[in-house]
Amino acid sequence: MGERVNVSFFQELMNSIAEQGRALLPKALFGTVGGDSIEVLARALMSGRGEASGVAIARQLLLQLKKASTDERLQFYRFLADELQPDAAEVADAARGYLDQPSEKSLARLQSASYSPRMEFFRRLNLAPGATAEIVALRADLLRHLKADEALAAVDRDLQRLLTSWFNRGFLVLRRIDWQTPAAILEKIIAYEAVHEIRGWDDLRRRLDPKDRRCFAFFHPALVDEPLIFVEVALMREIPGTISAVLDAHRDDHDVPPTTAVFYSISNCQEGLKGISFGNFLLKQVVEDLVRDTPSLKTFVTLSPVPSFARWLDRVLAIDGETGLDPEERATLARLNDPRWVDDVAKGAPGSEELKPVLLSLAAQYFLAVRSADERPVDPVARFHLGNGARLERVNWLADTSERGLREAHGLMVNYRYDLGEIERNHEAYAQDGTVAASRGVRALLKSGTQITDLAATSGLLALPSVASAKRARSMGSD
Repeated sequence: MGERVNVSFFQELMNSIAEQGRALLPKALFGTVGGDSIEVLARALMSGRGEASGVAIARQLLLQLKKASTDERLQFYRFLADELQPDAAEVADAARGYLDQPSEKSLARLQSASYSPRMEFFRRLNLAPGATAEIVALRADLLRHLKADEALAAVDRDLQRLLTSWFNRGFLVLRRIDWQTPAAILEKIIAYEAVHEIRGWDDLRRRLDPKDRRCFAFFHPALVDEPLIFVEVALMREIPGTISAVLDAHRDDHDVPPTTAVFYSISNCQEGLKGISFGNFLLKQVVEDLVRDTPSLKTFVTLSPVPSFARWLDRVLAIDGETGLDPEERATLARLNDPRWVDDVAKGAPGSEELKPVLLSLAAQYFLAVRSADERPVDPVARFHLGNGARLERVNWLADTSERGLREAHGLMVNYRYDLGEIERNHEAYAQDGTVAASRGVRALLKSGTQITDLAATSGLLALPSVASAKRARSMGSD
């Protein structure tokens, strides 16, 4: 409560300063909405006026941007890209000066010359009350225009660099989300959940209220009631192999201490903070809190989706020529095109038992052998957890038979295990040469099946992800 009171008081103070500053400024700065007036305000903000007038201009600029049309905002982003950039001649002269006579003074001159005016612009814009949230929203809008205009990438780089410093770990606050959390925040948890949809308040309560469930979120002082990222956890007695075992069941034997913490959903909440990693810090602190609260916990795993596996497999099957799959295996995989294939497997229909070993072997190759251009796994969720030092523990058959689970991964899910004694070693091996830490069981799957011979042709799969799988990839820490 004290935190909210302090923030509210500060916002009221800044609003008061903004109103006083506005009275000192020319009325022309507060004209009609439009691209020209936004640029006029931007130039005025960069003109070096006093603090009070700067607050007033920043607030008015944000109001204008909020009311502006898509075309007007795009025009403004182009203005930032074209006009608020370092002077090329000055940078070149400072660089020559440093090369001719390296010194602290010449280096400082070079740093000053190459410093982007856009960074200063966004810092001044952040003077306005509530500006940090508005700037995060502005970047989310900017990201939607990057593919159409490559020149805007420079604006995004500056903005991401600045937001990274504003949202560094030192400013983040970890809070447990439970059934007593204010409804305004709980509504956002429902809205932001991007891995396993929360179907209303009853479903949310099943994830928060029982003794064997936990949810934690990171918050930032400038976005008091806006979660940045949250993780849902189930406390269990064993590693689960299906999502239904997590979502649909709770332990009745609460006298028996849980031994396994299962991270089954990690959702990033703010599109404007894309590329700024919170997941690594979140998991580490949550593990610390869980161990302190429940000392019986010894095993820490995820139950994770495989959002791009089905598209990768489609690409393998579409290759003309030799891939390593024989006609019989192709015929087996063709069963996946029948919407009733899961029912056939459940009933033990003739030939359906052949699908499991073929699909699991291909999944092992997808994780352990297929690489993207940077020599890392193509799976975005794998990149996140392996980069954090986890081990690929198990590939689970028919773990998620929801419409999305079947569409994206033919029902497969995986467990990544965070072994506290191996995390650093796994992380270093992955960071140095892309080594994927995997259990013997997963590696056995790789050896047991036919090897795909044209892996290079299937490695660039994630260049054009679908909207749904891209959202899930972001939510699971692809930032």
